[in-house]
Amino acid sequence: MLAFNVIGLCILVVCFALDRRKTVRSVRRGLMMFWKIVPEMSVVLILISIALAVLTPAQLRQWLSVDTPAHFATALVVGSIALIPGFIAFPLAGVLLRNGASVSLVAGFVTTLLMVGVVTLPMEARYFGWRTALIRNGLSFIGAAAIALAMGRLL
Repeated sequence: MLAFNVIGLCILVVCFALDRRKTVRSVRRGLMMFWKIVPEMSVVLILISIALAVLTPAQLRQWLSVDTPAHFATALVVGSIALIPGFIAFPLAGVLLRNGASVSLVAGFVTTLLMVGVVTLPMEARYFGWRTALIRNGLSFIGAAAIALAMGRLL
């Protein structure tokens, strides 16, 4: 992450040296866009905090250890609702697998976790429209289910 920040800062300095006025205008525009999404992101962060407080790794492991259609559906739905970043989701998947969780359930959980965003749907709809947001999330959910079933069969 530090490398991205350093690279971004270097690019900003070069842009500033090339065209000071345009760079300042772009930075102002970016900051205004950032401040417009702060309230929505705050709500998302609050919902993530609540979800992480309610759903412990032990609870997830218990739900994901039995490979039935109901548990598969639960894994897909919980993954769609929860919003956990990839750098936490992948180690969590490893822990779940080491503790006996089914491959297809963990694959479904992690794939929907990263591809489907129920919590972020209103914010996504605001920028892309409800139709596009719903189609994207629906297709992502179907794709995640197919990936999970394939992973369960292959592994």
